[in-house]
Amino acid sequence: MIKGLRPLFRRSTYTGVLFAVLGALAALPLAMVALGLTLGLDGRPEAAWVGLPVWAVLLAAAGLSHLVRRVLVAVARRLLGVTLPAPVKGAAGERWRTPAFVLAHVALGWTVLIGGSTLVVMGLAVPGQPAEGSARISLFGWARNVTGVWSWLLGALCLALAAVLFAAVSGALRWLAPRLLGPSPAERLAMAAERERQLAERNRLAHELHDSIGHTLTAATIQAAVAGEVLAADPVAARAAMRSIEESTRAALEDLDYVLGVLREEEAGAAPVRTLADLPELIDRLRHAGAVVVPQTSGDLTQVQGTLSRAAYRIVQEGLTNALRHGAGGPIELRVAAGAEELELTVVNGVHGGARGPGASGFPTSGHGLPGLAERVRLLHGEFESGPDGEGRWRLAVRLPVRWSA
Repeated sequence: MIKGLRPLFRRSTYTGVLFAVLGALAALPLAMVALGLTLGLDGRPEAAWVGLPVWAVLLAAAGLSHLVRRVLVAVARRLLGVTLPAPVKGAAGERWRTPAFVLAHVALGWTVLIGGSTLVVMGLAVPGQPAEGSARISLFGWARNVTGVWSWLLGALCLALAAVLFAAVSGALRWLAPRLLGPSPAERLAMAAERERQLAERNRLAHELHDSIGHTLTAATIQAAVAGEVLAADPVAARAAMRSIEESTRAALEDLDYVLGVLREEEAGAAPVRTLADLPELIDRLRHAGAVVVPQTSGDLTQVQGTLSRAAYRIVQEGLTNALRHGAGGPIELRVAAGAEELELTVVNGVHGGARGPGASGFPTSGHGLPGLAERVRLLHGEFESGPDGEGRWRLAVRLPVRWSA
């Protein structure tokens, strides 16, 4: 029994009552409009009751507004303490749900205003004047004088019934809100699709950061080491290495600014676009880092456009970066062959001890490079191979179908 009385003493019960009363008061302007329309068509005072269905129609129409739903959701979170996601604008769903909640909200609000206030007034007035200690109760033709201690008991009963009414209304609104203001199945699908899109975008950005920033840091580290070694003996070569570091880090900063803008949900600039046409610049940066790159191209690379060209550039960049990090320091063979049906990308480099590893450079490995490449190639419906290629050599080979380019 004590457990059943707990809602009467909870703060949430009376914040729910406040929510109900706010709904009733917010509906008053539409009540005045409905009354005016009704009396305008029929001037008889008894025709005012016809305004009730007109009022209900106006309330239901207001409930179709996305703004009304957003306001209801925000206030319900605050006063009812229910968990409701923000409505998805434009998502198809059961449009009757919010109008149904509006009608129930207003009805429960007026129940509290009329019934609750009546019970509270009776609870305070029934005991009568302190000197008299009596009151007269009239209900549906039945009348009786209540005197003495009975008037006080009746007053306490009225106040208790008011509290029960408040708890019932608050509980009803708390039960209705998630069911009528919560997301519909169509909205849940829309939110899931948006969440999937965000995760895919963040995953793509992670790949971009890994490819671009990882490559730049690797090249800049090697270039800085080269500049330090030849600074005294060959200042010209040292200055060339420093200029290469400046150029590569500037490009990396463009990538980083774009990614950070997206992650902060700011208005990011245009995404840096690098394609196979930028391969000569990439190879030059590696050569400034002291790498020996032997490129071999065949076919018309300018015919490779859109997504395929951008993805191919990133794949080559990652392959060359891995060769720099883990290679034995010998020549890096790069082959890019553009055919009518497929694009072939191959990177071959020497490795220490005939196996892949951090190598003498001591670069740490995250373990995400090759899996990330394989995932990128899979999404493009291509083929990915990576592994030893004879004694002391490592080969990365990718074949991408041209027909999937966009």
